[in-house]
Amino acid sequence: MGLQNTMRALSDPIRREILNLLKAGRMSAGDIVTHFDVTGASVSRHLSVLKEADLIRDKREGKYIYYELNASVLEEILLWIADLKGETHNDSKE
Repeated sequence: MGLQNTMRALSDPIRREILNLLKAGRMSAGDIVTHFDVTGASVSRHLSVLKEADLIRDKREGKYIYYELNASVLEEILLWIADLKGETHNDSKE
């Protein structure tokens, strides 16, 4: 994971909203575009940035491309932030 790419991807409110939309499940690029007041080309660029940061995955099905969250990368980010905050992850029970 390139942390710099990840942070850059997360810095934009449209990209964060795209991630929120994808929480509910995979969506086509066309479905994602309908949620924003920007051009399809702009949303496509945002999707590319999220994909480069490995925050989302895409899969072509016929003439459509579907996007979904990459939960493993999001989990890595959460663990890194927890570690940064000094939280410990103790799996053993006492």
